[in-house]
Amino acid sequence: VDGRVVSVWNVKHCMKAPWCVETSIHYGNYREVRNATCCKEDLCNTRIPDYMSGANGKKCYTCEGENCRKTLNCEGDEDFCFTFSGKNNMTMGCISKQMCPGPPPSQGDVTYEKMMKCCQGDYCNSVSRVSPALLLLMPLLFSNLLLAIFIF
Repeated sequence: VDGRVVSVWNVKHCMKAPWCVETSIHYGNYREVRNATCCKEDLCNTRIPDYMSGANGKKCYTCEGENCRKTLNCEGDEDFCFTFSGKNNMTMGCISKQMCPGPPPSQGDVTYEKMMKCCQGDYCNSVSRVSPALLLLMPLLFSNLLLAIFIF
């Protein structure tokens, strides 16, 4: 579909109500949609859930190789942008609110929250990196600015 490989799995089984949600994560050429429709009667799971698609107007950054400034058009219920920072890599894109981590547990692993960040505005997952060479030039630039202020 639209130049992307699409794999659709329809699974029917019993599950608890909290799992009855529509979620989606999208980065680069990868998009995973989970659309769980639940019912309470016996043998009621005959309907196949609708596939969420179509751009929703939200825009986030995604990475393509080392370039993390590529625009990604969010689809369906992807209403947040995310940044996931691993040890040696970074993943950025669109995500459903349900997949964003909540507040960190009081006695839990806070590492996950530090690795995964979600935000709501367009392009809010921008990663600005300051070049080490620029950091070395900062004292020189600052001293020239002060010198210019005091001379004039």
